[in-house]
Amino acid sequence: MDDIELGVLIPIGQAQWGQGTDPRELLNFAVLAEELGYSSLWVNDFLLTPRVEALTMLAAVAPLTSRVTLGTAALLPVLRRPVQAAQTLASIDLLSGGRLVLTVGAAFPGRFGVPQHTLSEVPWERRFTRLDETVALWRQLWADPEGGGSFNGSLLRFDELPAMTAPSRPGGPPVWLGGASESALRRIGRRYDGWMPYPPTAAGYAEGLATVRAAAAEAGRDAAAVTPALFVSVALTDTVEQGRAMLSEFAEASYGMPLEQLEQVQALAAGPADVVAEKLRGYVAAGARHLAVRIATTTLGSQREQLEQIIKLKGYL
Repeated sequence: MDDIELGVLIPIGQAQWGQGTDPRELLNFAVLAEELGYSSLWVNDFLLTPRVEALTMLAAVAPLTSRVTLGTAALLPVLRRPVQAAQTLASIDLLSGGRLVLTVGAAFPGRFGVPQHTLSEVPWERRFTRLDETVALWRQLWADPEGGGSFNGSLLRFDELPAMTAPSRPGGPPVWLGGASESALRRIGRRYDGWMPYPPTAAGYAEGLATVRAAAAEAGRDAAAVTPALFVSVALTDTVEQGRAMLSEFAEASYGMPLEQLEQVQALAAGPADVVAEKLRGYVAAGARHLAVRIATTTLGSQREQLEQIIKLKGYL
């Protein structure tokens, strides 16, 4: 299909680029991805493992690229002060010529989400309210960069907002949400510009997208106003068995969990090109139109090899 966008995550985590690698090589990875024809470059956000910080990476890549969308998949706003984050994001949008897209999230319960809130000195409770109010604050700052107004949420309150760096696009970059709960899906339909989940099945994606679109219609929005995207981890190998072995190594390195556990909650596709393409086509048939591929390997060399192979899947979607 001509309307399918294929993007790739820059492997900013040390678990993906591998020890002993100069992380400045990630800049060359990003430039190569644009040259190969990827539509977008993405970075994820995490505070508990060594990595190049997400927005720092996008700021470094912005002047080295000219065409690709630059996105977060997903950004955790709780890790940053909200007004300062609005200025940083507007700056990246400005310096990239309006190519920034933000997918945001509220973090998941358990050993990954709660510790990040603790380190950020922000309560875990009411995290979804905090996320929605942060995005609303950003939009207000971007829409009225002259400042002087106030913001009165239930958690975020500012009596007088400062003048703000004006983003490249009036109103600022699009903001997508990465959640998949019933409440998140309805909030996406009502308030957000896109949806980027990683459900383990295409059927689950189709059900979620139907809920998003129904909520959009109830709110008087055009369903087309919400971009349907997908976050999916991919590895191309000669056999399915080799693919599962690669995914297993990736799951342990990135999450410290067995593949059998990870594949219950995330979209994964590994094996020969025809097998991977068939699984991705299932999500496309379910409505996904922008695929953000995370390459499921643990060295920068293998990331580059996969980068050159995965772009060829575009012709099969």
